Amino acid sequence: MFYHILYSLSEVFTPLNVFQYITFRAGGAILTSLIITFLIAPYIIRTLKKYKISQTVRDDGPSTHKLKSGTTTMGGIIIIISLLISTLLWARLDNIFIIWLILATVFFGFIGFADDYLKLIKKNPKGLSARKKLVFQSIFAIFVIVYLFFYPTNIQFATIIDIPYLKDIFIEMSYFYFIIVFFVIVGSSNAVNLTDGQDGLAIGNIIIVAMALALFAYLIGNVNIATYLKVPYINGAGEISVFLMALFGAGLGFLWYNSYPAEIFMGDTGSLCLGAVLGLSAVFIKQELILVILGGVFVAEALSVMIQVSVFKRTKKRFFKMAPLHHHFELGGISEIKVTIRFWIVGIVLAILAVSSLKLR
Repeated sequence: MFYHILYSLSEVFTPLNVFQYITFRAGGAILTSLIITFLIAPYIIRTLKKYKISQTVRDDGPSTHKLKSGTTTMGGIIIIISLLISTLLWARLDNIFIIWLILATVFFGFIGFADDYLKLIKKNPKGLSARKKLVFQSIFAIFVIVYLFFYPTNIQFATIIDIPYLKDIFIEMSYFYFIIVFFVIVGSSNAVNLTDGQDGLAIGNIIIVAMALALFAYLIGNVNIATYLKVPYINGAGEISVFLMALFGAGLGFLWYNSYPAEIFMGDTGSLCLGAVLGLSAVFIKQELILVILGGVFVAEALSVMIQVSVFKRTKKRFFKMAPLHHHFELGGISEIKVTIRFWIVGIVLAILAVSSLKLR
């Protein structure tokens, strides 16, 4: 909004020219979403507490988690409100990527909200069934696939996979590329959801991934830098960094309240939504494989659940003490705080490795 209103006035008042720069607007998006989070979080937390919208803790989990029972949840509402307002203020609203990311935020936020609503307000312990969640997630992913099929972000690289760390190495996937798009969006959404089981764990890693993807988006959206770095240039992709920086600010503000001991959890309202927008961002900037590296913590958490279920079905024994993976380490005697911080450290190291792929080309 600021771009469309204020930049148009730059001919009258020259300093308003700064609104054309993505870096300036990305910085503004961080501060705006951070401030909005601090302003609305106390009120939303009080309101949720008033209506006793609180978390129910698994009986088979670490004993220390029983103390979390009754902690307010559905905090994803805070992140979504801050993210959307900041994006609407600072991003170019005529950018197709921003439009899709806003739609994804609302759509997946609604899926998560419906699940939380059924579990916490309607007292349906199952919430929205896994099948229904998958169906709704799939519907959105299919719409994205249809869009990419008819209006590819970059015709030259429409159905290729960019191989990290290697110069000018691309694999043509043809129609199989759209299967990858599906799994990146849906898989990312569910992987983040599975990771959200400790105070600050999921949101901390979301912040790290968002910051790194924002850097990729900015570089890939600049034709000169993209050409130099030998990555696919995507016209308009730089604007994605404004959205991701708004997410960074909202996530940072939420971490203030979600850090140990958490005053509020994000719930499915936040985790399903944030995972989806990270996956969608990676698809739009053609960095699907980089997301696997960047989101290595989320990947490991999801794989631990898949392995646990698969092994248990075959042997009736557990491969891990408990899945997702963070619970395995907790049951192994490592404190929740230490597990969370170590997973953040792993996330930072993976982000460094991912960003280094640009120069290694």
